[in-house]
Amino acid sequence: MNRLQEIVWAASRRARQKRARVFRQKFQLDQTTRILDIGSENGENINLVLAGTPVSPENVFIADIETTALDYGREKFGYQTVLLDESGQLPVADSEFDIVYCSSVIEHVTVPKSAVWEIADEDEFRRAAWANQIRFAAEIRRVGRSFFVQTPNRGFFIESHSWLPFAGFLPRPWLLEVLRFSNQFWIKGAPPDFNLLDAQKMRELFPEAEIVLEKKFGLIKSVMAVKTTR
Repeated sequence: MNRLQEIVWAASRRARQKRARVFRQKFQLDQTTRILDIGSENGENINLVLAGTPVSPENVFIADIETTALDYGREKFGYQTVLLDESGQLPVADSEFDIVYCSSVIEHVTVPKSAVWEIADEDEFRRAAWANQIRFAAEIRRVGRSFFVQTPNRGFFIESHSWLPFAGFLPRPWLLEVLRFSNQFWIKGAPPDFNLLDAQKMRELFPEAEIVLEKKFGLIKSVMAVKTTR
């Protein structure tokens, strides 16, 4: 890992730790609190978020499309697992969880992964992506009595998936070309599967939620939609 990667990863860790503190401040957690982490990967992030809380691992459910990641989370942390597919439908009952946690995932709920490099038309991609994000948000609201949904802000000058400056402002045809080029040598590669959101869009997706803004250098870096049962 070179020096630039170390700096960026350290900044990313600090941001995750800051969001974890926001989560712990917003929710009353006890041993019986049932939490679903959607797009959990291997459970490392939700483990950081819940560090020092009384939540029992057996009441934490990690949900992802990667079976290897889920197996790791089950074995290392004792979490329950939920295998997802790309449909955005959650295979759980209404109001099954006290809290749904979803960090840096909803912007990726767009089009099939097999099509992300093929769709160059801006309007076509955004229409399909927004329709899927609406359905996904409805699923989060359906299965959780409360929720914490975080997404990178579209207007921040560093695009968080590629770590490229101003990439979030590029028209889609340009974005595809830039990523094809930068993925060959840049410190972080990224597929063009994201439809970035802002505070207004998050309010539309989660009208009953409090919108919490995370800022960096005086600019909005990410947006959190938080609904509690207090």
